[in-house]
Formats: sequence, C-alpha cells, structure tokens
Amino acid sequence: MNNNKIPQLETKRLHLEPLGIKFLTKKYLSWMRDIDVIKYLESGGRDYTKEMLEKYLENIETNKIFSWAIILKSNKSHIGNIKIDPIDKKNLIGEYGIMIGDKSAWGNGYAKETSKEVLNFCFQNLLLNKVSLGVRINNREAIKLYQNLGFVEVENYSENFDIKNYKRMIVTNKKK
Repeated sequence: MNNNKIPQLETKRLHLEPLGIKFLTKKYLSWMRDIDVIKYLESGGRDYTKEMLEKYLENIETNKIFSWAIILKSNKSHIGNIKIDPIDKKNLIGEYGIMIGDKSAWGNGYAKETSKEVLNFCFQNLLLNKVSLGVRINNREAIKLYQNLGFVEVENYSENFDIKNYKRMIVTNKKK
C-alpha cells in the first residue's frame, strides 16, 4: 500500500482531486453549517467555524489521508467529498465516508459514480480486503446506495456509538 501520494481519479462526469487546504471555501463551510447536509454526519453544525474546517483540511493534507474533493467536470464545481479513512493496514480494511454538500447536485447519481471509482481504487490499488461504513438507520437513501454498491449489513460489531441508531455495512474485494 503506497501512502506517499493521493492520486487524482476520474469518472465520466467527475474529477476527484486530493482534498486539502485549497478547498477551504465559504461554499464548503456553508455545507458544514447546513442542517440538511449534515443531518446524518458526525461533524458540522451551526457553530462549525472556518478554523475547524481549516484544521480538518490541514490534517487531511499533512497526513496524506485518502480523501478526495468531488468536482464536476462540466463546470469545475466542488460538490462534495469522499474518503477512505482510517485504513487498518494489518487487516486491510478501510472506512468509507461520503458527503455531497452541494444540494443542487443531489439526485444525479454522483455519489454512486464517485463511490464505484473509489471502491475500485481501494481494491485494485490499495489491495484492501474490505471497506466498511457506519450509516444511521433512518438514512434510507444512503442505505439504498450502499446496497447498490454491494455493501451488506454486518450483524455483530462493536463501535463507540449507540448501535441502535446505526447499521454497520461492509463490501468485500471480490477479486481476492
């Protein structure tokens, strides 16, 4: 697993660029304060500050975390982010997370398109065995997306949060 450089990735409609401090914008900050955008996330809120976002982006850039800005090729607009972090290098399992922050981009299949590309990268390039995620049980649209991507619910797992409100899902590298 090569952590030296986070590559740029491409899909038909999207450019995935390594996330970093250059994405510290009013637009991104507005997503982190938008209740509709963050209602299923573990971060954000009306009191989310520019300094908090700056610290987050600096950490991603400095520690070379596999996290990408999702950019529309058509107008070069940053519409969200996707990440695989943390990565358990011993067991080769990555943790998936995605946010489409730009509400005008919702419902266009960008999350699915981006996720397919990043999962392919995880299995082909990082040689991960599995990718896992946690999702709130009332986030029906996300669960439908994850199932469509091949994620299945895991019954027994331990986490730090209240498992009554979350599902744990996992997708396995089919080529291993």
